[in-house]
Amino acid sequence: MTTKTYYLPSSVDEAVGLLAQHGPSLLVMAGGTIAMPLINEGISFPDQVMGLRHAGLGYVRGSNGHVALGAATTLSTMAVGSAGDVHIPLLQEAAHHVGGWAIRNMGTVGGNLFAPPPSGDFAVALLALDARVRLVSARGERVLPLAAFYTGFLTTALQPDELLVEIEVPKPAGRTAYLKFGRRQANTPSVVTVAAHVVFDGAKVKQAALALNGVGDHPLRSPRAEASLVGSPLTEEAIARAGALAAEDCDPATDSIASAWYRRTMVPVIVGRALRQLVS
Repeated sequence: MTTKTYYLPSSVDEAVGLLAQHGPSLLVMAGGTIAMPLINEGISFPDQVMGLRHAGLGYVRGSNGHVALGAATTLSTMAVGSAGDVHIPLLQEAAHHVGGWAIRNMGTVGGNLFAPPPSGDFAVALLALDARVRLVSARGERVLPLAAFYTGFLTTALQPDELLVEIEVPKPAGRTAYLKFGRRQANTPSVVTVAAHVVFDGAKVKQAALALNGVGDHPLRSPRAEASLVGSPLTEEAIARAGALAAEDCDPATDSIASAWYRRTMVPVIVGRALRQLVS
């Protein structure tokens, strides 16, 4: 291990100041579940590391129909769930599907946004809920939709001097469903993960959000599948149409877990199962 300096800021202001001072040479991490394996295996050689555990970013707060998640909030905190205004069952379910308890105890909601594919199974639930991310630098702050935060394979809109500090999640107004399909029942990498949020007007779909993971460079939405659901009841025909469109919107890769063909083939299946949960 080659790290020479480890910083442990006690506030966001201190963390942003360190980032402004050292720039992209400073590795930022919270739980370390992504960074530490790369360091330990000799793949990454950071001279300077900044940990966010003491920066005051481990919180869950509810207000005005939104829930604010500090970027360093652990996934185990989300898996246990919260009461009252800060409880979102979709996020609790998603957190349960990220690794085992050892990973969830260390891994954070902010770190999961940077997880290489096919990881990021908490992020896909945030995407289905139209979450926004708050980015802070010495220049100020900006808020982006999570969908705009992702720009490509292992790339985001985060600037070198910016720090992800918070994720703002609107409380779901409709029904939600979450399904992760892997090669094992638990603690498994995703072949296809689907998170759905559908608002009904009577029997008809008024709004639909359908997010997928494991089938692209990052968690993604399927706008054509969402549009196909709006205005009609959630019938078997509508579900099949949405599943087919979602498969077309994906761009899966072949890896050691599954082939691109298999991932794409399973998209309509898992989308269908998720949407049927909303009907039942």
